[in-house]
Amino acid sequence: MKKINITLTLALIFSMGANAQVRDWGCDEATQEQMMEPVSLYQDNMKNFKTTKDVRYLDEAYPLWKQIVANCPKQSKNLYINGATILKNLYAKAKTQEERDSLVNDLIMMYDKRMEYYGERAEVMARKAADVEAMKREAGLEQYYQFYSDAINEATNNEASSLDAAYITKYFEATINYVKKGFAEPTLIIDNYDLASDLLDRELAKYAEDSVKAQKVRDLISNVEANFAPYASCEQLVEIYTKKFAANPDDINLLKKITNIMMKKGCTEEQLFFDATEKLHSLEPSPATALRMGTMSIVKKKYGKAVEYLQEATKSLTEKKDLYRAYIMLGVAYDGQNSNSAARSAYYKAAEIDPTKGEPYLKIAQLYAGTRGVDDGVNGRSVYWVAVDKAVRARNVDPSPENVELANRLISAYSSNFPKKNDAFMADLIDGKSYFVGGWISESTTIRTR
Repeated sequence: MKKINITLTLALIFSMGANAQVRDWGCDEATQEQMMEPVSLYQDNMKNFKTTKDVRYLDEAYPLWKQIVANCPKQSKNLYINGATILKNLYAKAKTQEERDSLVNDLIMMYDKRMEYYGERAEVMARKAADVEAMKREAGLEQYYQFYSDAINEATNNEASSLDAAYITKYFEATINYVKKGFAEPTLIIDNYDLASDLLDRELAKYAEDSVKAQKVRDLISNVEANFAPYASCEQLVEIYTKKFAANPDDINLLKKITNIMMKKGCTEEQLFFDATEKLHSLEPSPATALRMGTMSIVKKKYGKAVEYLQEATKSLTEKKDLYRAYIMLGVAYDGQNSNSAARSAYYKAAEIDPTKGEPYLKIAQLYAGTRGVDDGVNGRSVYWVAVDKAVRARNVDPSPENVELANRLISAYSSNFPKKNDAFMADLIDGKSYFVGGWISESTTIRTR
């Protein structure tokens, strides 16, 4: 019966004539004809396995599959998808270490051929790593860690490469295990966190319009952060990188690594961060280093220098989130110089760049609330009306919990400073009426009392 089925299948294939021959199988025409019967038998076995889940069909499919991959490696992309299924199932029931080693070697060969003929290098490297990890487990740590590392390097060096966020987290987990087993120094965890977090940020940016997928990436980012936490204190980072910086102060790649990781972990008040950033900016000035220098100058209360750096950054930054942050920090720097109007202009520019953020309006609210000497007949308390207006605006545009919490806190604090009803009445200020706050603020608002 099987012979009849094969004959019918082959007859159908040949009846298709030129169409069957046109598709490139990665082999010459004569070899392709020889592979017709093995392909048919292999496909029948795979179909039967998927229907019955009987692994015996994979035993029959395996030698046929090897023959096809060896002779016509572009027969179908499914050849590689099914290959992983065959090899992992046979590995699970293999009786000897020799059999298991042979199956792992076949798997590695298979993925290398898939990259050669179908590309997608970063993703395929990561699949190879994940399958070797699943098959060999702890015994394969050195091998699968290297495969994950190859995938990450490919994705890092080629922005066109796609790499699922789940593989990035597995890479970082493998890194921690690799270090724990004594294969590398703890600095590798910090270095690889830097790579992993950059790629995860890139993946998150891809799903700006897909909240479900974006949340999945955020969850994976949280996992990476949790795994990194024991290695991530500023004290540890300073201890690790101070010696490296002293030994190689002109190593641009090292300087980028130090500043990136310390920025991500909020260690920007450390002297090492400032020294490394300053050195990097002198060797390879860029909008990013200008932003960092501006931020650090604010921490050191060098507001004039901060304004210079941040103005430099805003002229060249192209990434929306970086440009937004530069204008926020520029506002803070101007505020430090008591240049209120300039600070407000910078905050409005930040709000224009990202209208979904409440932060710029909260900053303006704090500017207004800190203004003194307004001639309004109620001891300058009119500034709290415009301050509350901005805090309410912040709450309306940005529903994030942290923004709403801060906005409500400011609204409560500023409202408690509204003039008393009697004091307002004596100044001819009527609750609910319009009022123009003068001075540098120059905004219309509504009179409110307590």
